[in-house]
Amino acid sequence: MTQTHGKKQSAAAKTGAFLLTFVMLFAITYGFLAVVDVLPEDGQKDAAPSHIAAQDAGAIEAPVRVKALDVGLDANVTNPNTTDLDALDAALENGAVRYPTSAMLGQEGTVLLFGHSSYLPVVYHQYYKTFNKVQNLTKGQVISVYSGTMEYRYAVTNVRVADATEDVVELASNGKHLVLVTCDSFKSKSSRFVVTADFVGTYSLAN
Repeated sequence: MTQTHGKKQSAAAKTGAFLLTFVMLFAITYGFLAVVDVLPEDGQKDAAPSHIAAQDAGAIEAPVRVKALDVGLDANVTNPNTTDLDALDAALENGAVRYPTSAMLGQEGTVLLFGHSSYLPVVYHQYYKTFNKVQNLTKGQVISVYSGTMEYRYAVTNVRVADATEDVVELASNGKHLVLVTCDSFKSKSSRFVVTADFVGTYSLAN
């Protein structure tokens, strides 16, 4: 009886020693990870690249600039809050204009940007040439639209001429898209170039 009791005490002692050793090793390991700053933080496990994380963030932002390096396009974008034609024409004097009822950056739908184009040999106001050469864009080339903090990239899918009798440019509501339209005036009907592009990603300007 005494021998059996001694064996039980010995087994219990070994189990206790094992548990104590395990706890001590865990504490030491955790402390080391904390010192070298590699502990996982809440919400940051399996962190995605910055451009993917930005897409998932669901930010909705106003465009402030548009660039297409392949054709030398680099223009400011204004965001009028009215569809008054005179006000929109006045806004074109500052560069490109986002049509007020079109989508914002990061939003489902189509961002619609208008800009003047002119092929006169001499123009006195450079804003008349905002969207010059957009018709030279080709499929797959990148158009970047910027907010204050992010770059939104779109790949060109089509470039076409809309004739003077076409009143409406169709805007997709599913997915994220960009349309550039050359514009003589919001109040006149004229032939114009229409560039369509699909969203490919967002990139932080801080990177």
